[in-house]
Amino acid sequence: MAGDQVTLLDYWSSPFGMRVRIALAEKGVKYEYSEQDLRNKSDLLLQMNPVHKKIPVLVHDEKPVCESLIIVQYIDEVWKDKAPLLPSDPYQRAQSRFWADFVDKKMYEFGRKIWTTKGEDQEAAKKDFIDSLKLLEGELGDKPYFGGETLGYVDVALLPFYCWFYAYETIGNFNIEADCPKLIAYCKRCLQKESVSKSLKDPHKVYDFVVMLRKMLGLE
Repeated sequence: MAGDQVTLLDYWSSPFGMRVRIALAEKGVKYEYSEQDLRNKSDLLLQMNPVHKKIPVLVHDEKPVCESLIIVQYIDEVWKDKAPLLPSDPYQRAQSRFWADFVDKKMYEFGRKIWTTKGEDQEAAKKDFIDSLKLLEGELGDKPYFGGETLGYVDVALLPFYCWFYAYETIGNFNIEADCPKLIAYCKRCLQKESVSKSLKDPHKVYDFVVMLRKMLGLE
C-alpha cells in the first residue's frame, strides 16, 4: 500500500480525530494532516463530508471515509498486515464493537455536560460519567488492554478522552482516579506506547481550550 495517498482532515483537540491518529500510527501509515477551522469550514471538508460536515475525515486515494469508529475499522481492514485492532473471532469482534459504541455514546456526552453545566446538572453529569467509567473498568478487569494482550479497537476508542479528563476534573472539581484507579493506571500504561502518546494532546492545553469555550458560552 506504499503508493497510497492518505490525508486526515481533523481538529487538534478532537478526541475522535485522535482515534484515527492512534490507528494510523499503530499501522505505520504515513499521511498528510490537514487542520480544519470548524467555525469556517473549508470547501474540502464540505466536499468530503457533505452529510455531517464534521471532522475527522480520512481521505484515501481521493475517497473519503467519515465517522471516527468507521474510519478506524476501515484502517484496520485496509492495512491488515500489521497491528490488528479488531479480533478475528466474530464474537470478540462484536464485543469490541459494543464497548467502542458504549464509549462513543457515553464519554463525549457526559464529559461535555460536565463542562457546559453548573450545579445539579453538573453533579448528575459527573455521576453518570464515573458510573460509565466504572463499567469500563469492570470490562477491562486485569487485562493489559481491553482486547487482551495488545492495543485494540476499544482502547483506540477510549484513550483519546484521557487527555480531556484534566479539564473535566478541574471544571467539575472531582477526581477520577479516586473512583477508577485501575482505569487511570491503564491509561497511564497505554501512554507508554508511542502511537498513543504522540497522538494525544497536552491535557493542560485541552483545559485552556475548554475554558475558552466556557467563556464563549457565558459560563466563566
